[in-house]
Amino acid sequence: MSKVKPYKDSALGKKEQVTKMFDTISSDYDGLNRIISFGIDIKWRKKVVNIVKEKQPESILDIATGTGDLAINLTATNASKIIGLDISSGMLEIGKEKIKRKSLENKIELVLGDSENMPFEDNTFDAITVAFGIRNFETLENGLKEILRVLKPNGRFVILETSVPTKFPYKQGYKIYTKYILPVIGKLFSKDKRAYRYLSESASVFPYGETLNNILRKIGFISVEDFPQTMGVATIYVASKQ
Repeated sequence: MSKVKPYKDSALGKKEQVTKMFDTISSDYDGLNRIISFGIDIKWRKKVVNIVKEKQPESILDIATGTGDLAINLTATNASKIIGLDISSGMLEIGKEKIKRKSLENKIELVLGDSENMPFEDNTFDAITVAFGIRNFETLENGLKEILRVLKPNGRFVILETSVPTKFPYKQGYKIYTKYILPVIGKLFSKDKRAYRYLSESASVFPYGETLNNILRKIGFISVEDFPQTMGVATIYVASKQ
């Protein structure tokens, strides 16, 4: 996984490259997301919110929060505290503006930080979410261990991540879209054409389905389930802590 990086000619590590990339594309990110996913990502995020809401959490951590879309959506759970963590200050600045416009400053706090070395105590959060972020971890296992550490016992962990459709013709259509169309959209609309090539390449090699379920189990998560969305172009994973 760590071999796929945004800037192949850069000497920086994956973490630093991902930070630079998201800082660069932060102003384009929300609009481009809607174009790339045809707006379906809004529906996927709503499903994540409903899964989290079932546990009636008091405290929620949204990792790789970016511009805060999911953190804002999670206010529908009635949690008293939501923290959004991200490594990109550029993305967080846009998120802070959105939160201010919606007058949610007393409910959502955005924190600059590394998902693989989080500034939180053990067993802090009732629920943790990551939407389209775990494939950007420098080391997947380290990030997941940190998530397990800060999640409370019986807490709920929900991942929303891209996956690869396995059935004809969706599999073939997905390959054409991610390999040829997605980079062109990125080139047309983004300041950083390499960023959208990286996003499609990293999605194509990232473990999904039962492979990711097994990684979660190996780290120590229990009750692991996956729910493919929209013919398998994304998957929601739900896990818990003993």
